[in-house]
Amino acid sequence: MAFDMTPEEQDRVEALARSDRPLVVCDIDEVVLEFVGPFMAFLDSHGHELRTDSFRLTGNVYFKETGEASDQATVSDFLERFFGEHDTWQKPVTGALETLAGIEDSHGADIVFLTAMPPRHHARRRALLDSHGFSHPMIATEDAKGDAVNALTRHHPGKPVVFIDDLPPNHLSVLGAVPEALGLHLMAYEPLRPHLPPMPDGVKSVADWNAAAAEIADFLENCGA
Repeated sequence: MAFDMTPEEQDRVEALARSDRPLVVCDIDEVVLEFVGPFMAFLDSHGHELRTDSFRLTGNVYFKETGEASDQATVSDFLERFFGEHDTWQKPVTGALETLAGIEDSHGADIVFLTAMPPRHHARRRALLDSHGFSHPMIATEDAKGDAVNALTRHHPGKPVVFIDDLPPNHLSVLGAVPEALGLHLMAYEPLRPHLPPMPDGVKSVADWNAAAAEIADFLENCGA
């Protein structure tokens, strides 16, 4: 299993893949770290605004002075610039740190962060997570998340897996790789929830980390973990 990360983090991820303990795979943006709110503040600092009228970025970013919508290239540039300094904008989602620590302590679960962002930003995001106490291994990839979960479970394909993410396509990818996984949909920025595409069958939507904790505890206890 080869991901674009430091040798030390690669060793941590390899050790986690060899473990037979329950596995909690957790997205970062909108799940562990706020994304939409900070990105809106970033855009505002550059004279633009994000209108959450639908679930997309291109077509919903506007130049405030003229009201003109930004094209895809401009939006992509804003995203790249944001990730280049996201550690000055993003803050933890309420309850994330405490809940993950409780799951680790109560159920002996392994926890890994799986984020869909360019791996070149790995070091900056790693430092941001560490600064807030999120010390778990992190994988940054632009590939399908199901591929990463496959790699993480290849030594013990039957172990319990929980996958927490805000986007339906990522749940579809992971459930295709590990159909028996518990899929939890969590999104910190509530106004976007009504605009989401439908969730795959079996994925449970939770309002916050307290609700996620209850679902995870029930699932792992039913699995004997």
